[in-house]
Amino acid sequence: QVQLVESGGGLVQAGGSLRLSCAVSGRTFSTYAMAWFRQAPGKEREFVTRISRSGSSTYYADAVKGRFTISRDNAKNTMYLQMNSLKPEDSAVYYCAVDVNPTTAGLVTRASVYEYWGQGTQVTVSS
Repeated sequence: QVQLVESGGGLVQAGGSLRLSCAVSGRTFSTYAMAWFRQAPGKEREFVTRISRSGSSTYYADAVKGRFTISRDNAKNTMYLQMNSLKPEDSAVYYCAVDVNPTTAGLVTRASVYEYWGQGTQVTVSS
């Protein structure tokens, strides 16, 4: 069983920054590709970014490219999302997710691929 706990959400003004963290239980963290998704009220959950098992490859949705940065520290079993130049449309509940399938690679945006999810952390950007 894999457990994920997000933290770092909050209220920020447009143009500001936040850093989200996702702590993952288990001793095989480095074998998981991971991702961040977000869901705004009344909208479907959408892909934000993904990072490979080693951290050497990252993928971003067009809406966040150039503003958000995903990273991971395999020694700490933790993934991060640095969010800069935040916009009101970035407001959502942000979820981290784990892809335990060792054969998937590249840009994987389908939520159904990810087997484990955190409880989510709220990010609100005021205008």
